[in-house]
Amino acid sequence: MSNSKLNKQIKIALLAGLAFVLMYFDFPIPGFPPFLKIDLSDIPALIGSFALGPIAGVVIELIKNILYTLIKGSQSAFIGEFANFAIGGTWVLVAGLIYKYKRTFSGALIGLIVSVIAMTVVAVLLNYFILLPMYVNVFKVPIGDLGAFIATATLPFNLIKGAAASVPTLLLYKQVSALLNSEARKTEYR
Repeated sequence: MSNSKLNKQIKIALLAGLAFVLMYFDFPIPGFPPFLKIDLSDIPALIGSFALGPIAGVVIELIKNILYTLIKGSQSAFIGEFANFAIGGTWVLVAGLIYKYKRTFSGALIGLIVSVIAMTVVAVLLNYFILLPMYVNVFKVPIGDLGAFIATATLPFNLIKGAAASVPTLLLYKQVSALLNSEARKTEYR
């Protein structure tokens, strides 16, 4: 194994570890169902996606969720963990792909905006067709009108979550990138 490949794997592991720790610091948003909580664990995955590539960001999301499930267990019959990975994975993949081809501040900003929209669309579709029906079936929790729930909870929650992690990512990436990737020092990101 080459040193650069090992170096990248170590960086992915460190970012996944940080993301895992950040999952423990979650908080509900007033007015939303209690199972919809925001944490900032996607920030290391977004930074990893920008600095190390979009696949690295998805791997960070996967490792974070596996660690969390192995250590804390699942309180949602793995529905929440699957949702976190699928939705977060979409987010970091899209952001990283856009930034990969436009490594500037505007590329990062566009990547984050487009990826939050993509993440929200995936969240709406997954929740409507898979996640909420499974949640209702497993936990016998009445949701009521599924469309109304999606419109008043899932959609705004994911937009808020996207903004809550995108702003710190934009503020932190430039400083962290030099530590993660010597190639990142050559970027025009200003």
